[in-house]
Amino acid sequence: MRPEEIEQRIRAGLPDATVEVNDYTGGGDHFEATVVSASFEGRSRVEQHQLVYATLGDLMTGPIHALALKTFTPAQWQSNR
Repeated sequence: MRPEEIEQRIRAGLPDATVEVNDYTGGGDHFEATVVSASFEGRSRVEQHQLVYATLGDLMTGPIHALALKTFTPAQWQSNR
């Protein structure tokens, strides 16, 4: 699996999101993703991650073995930079 495919899936489910995905082992199954979305406003970190996992669906039980997530609202992202 390529990082671009994961980015596309996340953007399809969270159209306002800014997404960056990296394959951190080079093996095509361990990824890290940073997702910034207004959809995360008022949600806990767990709920934010659940939203992202929902966009990936069956990829999480097959091609993606591990996904390290960092999620931010746009305001959090601006203050984090």
